[in-house]
Amino acid sequence: MKKRKIQIFTMTHKSFTPPPDPIYVPLQVGRANQEPLGYLRDDLGDNISHLNAYYSELTGVYWLWKNCTDTDIIGICHYRRYLIAEDGRLYRADDFARLLAEYDMIVTKKLELRTSYYDGFASTHDEKDLVETERVVAEKYPSYAPLFHQMVHQKETYFANMMVCSKQLYDQYCAWLFDILFEVQKRIDTTGYDNYRKRVYGFLSEFLLTVWIEKNGLRVYESCVGMSSEKYETEQIKQQLAVYFANQDIAGAKQYFLQQLDKRPDVLMEASDITGELKLAMQVIAVCELERQAYGESVIDRLRQFEDLMHYFNGVNEAVNACKMGQLSEREIGFLRENRVSEIAVEASARLFISEEKELADITGALFPVLSGR
Repeated sequence: MKKRKIQIFTMTHKSFTPPPDPIYVPLQVGRANQEPLGYLRDDLGDNISHLNAYYSELTGVYWLWKNCTDTDIIGICHYRRYLIAEDGRLYRADDFARLLAEYDMIVTKKLELRTSYYDGFASTHDEKDLVETERVVAEKYPSYAPLFHQMVHQKETYFANMMVCSKQLYDQYCAWLFDILFEVQKRIDTTGYDNYRKRVYGFLSEFLLTVWIEKNGLRVYESCVGMSSEKYETEQIKQQLAVYFANQDIAGAKQYFLQQLDKRPDVLMEASDITGELKLAMQVIAVCELERQAYGESVIDRLRQFEDLMHYFNGVNEAVNACKMGQLSEREIGFLRENRVSEIAVEASARLFISEEKELADITGALFPVLSGR
């Protein structure tokens, strides 16, 4: 039997170090608006490269649909995100071949959202864009409309437009996807959108892939996703917050953080905040603000370095979780006392993990005496 050719295209808009395995092929997306990086590019032949600000990695997805004809199995990943095995290993060609002998497509594990997809989209984008997309689906593909409406009010979706499948299946999906998106593009007005919200078609396509898979009854393997580096925007925010913390400027840190979240609400997603340090930074800001109001001082008057604050709040969270699990040990008790952790810090941490007021009262009631050695 002829061995099938496998190519996994790594979408990128910046120089990076590609995986050494030759099945991973860098593809520069948005090349029409950028200087060349020396990789395969999405502005040759039939292309929509100039629309990258609106379509994000989909300009590469489109280019491969129209111009890549010499592969049997095709995959999409990102310069810093890869589909990986359960043991953390990057997939090789034989791994993809083995999985696709049993499944139709390899995708990411579904994101479990805190609210419905509809509510989440409406909170960070323009709600009318999603409404118009549903209208286009109903007009062009009426058999998909009931499922779209049902799933848009559920709490899960695939993400990042990462997939591996046969080129034949990939082409079928792209024909459906771009037929919808190009019609949506004719109907919605993105004038005035910031750089994050401009990428509306890229965001919509993540949910559309979820609907398409469900409607077609595909057998999918939900894979782990590995991160080779932190998102640039996430690292920049952390660096600037470190400056505010070093200067003990909690009010400035809060104002800056809120401004950044308004521009890029996605930076708090697990796929962006891979260390969880931005969430911890939010905890720093909230606790220090409350401590200053209550005590006239806060932990930031003792600890100013970003790394020290991360260690401190990680320690508080570990102690609270240990108490919640009934496993509070002398190590956690020692940490709380040695670091003079306040009742405010403990309660704020407990509220992150506990929603029921009775359980919250039980945990704080158990930990507050520990803080003073009672």
